[in-house]
Amino acid sequence: MDYEQLLERGRQKLPEKVLETSRFEVPKVLGHIQGNRTVISNFHQIADILRRNPEHLLKYVLKELATPGELKKSAVLIGTKISASRINEKVQQYAKEFVLCYECRKPDTKLVKDDKFMFLKCAACGASHPVKARI
Repeated sequence: MDYEQLLERGRQKLPEKVLETSRFEVPKVLGHIQGNRTVISNFHQIADILRRNPEHLLKYVLKELATPGELKKSAVLIGTKISASRINEKVQQYAKEFVLCYECRKPDTKLVKDDKFMFLKCAACGASHPVKARI
């Protein structure tokens, strides 16, 4: 067998998930301003797509925006008027720090707490990195 045949055989044995090049996209925030508050209606869907706890995501977003807010059954209420673009920016930042693998940039990760430290463990490539940000 020559190199090309070995390479092809190796590729065939890889799981399909590894060869996928589909781009992962963080969904955009849908919401509106109601009085002096901002209501985000698709927050739970965003947390589901990122495969993260909605409370963890909300805590991060509120801390970054330096504003009060609360998680309701169907939406999130933020205590001030904030543009959707600023909230989207913070959700993207969250995905970069707590969801996407530092090695392969895939979203197939889990947050694993080990003693005092939080690690981002990738199911796709097996990499494990400590999470820098503390919430």
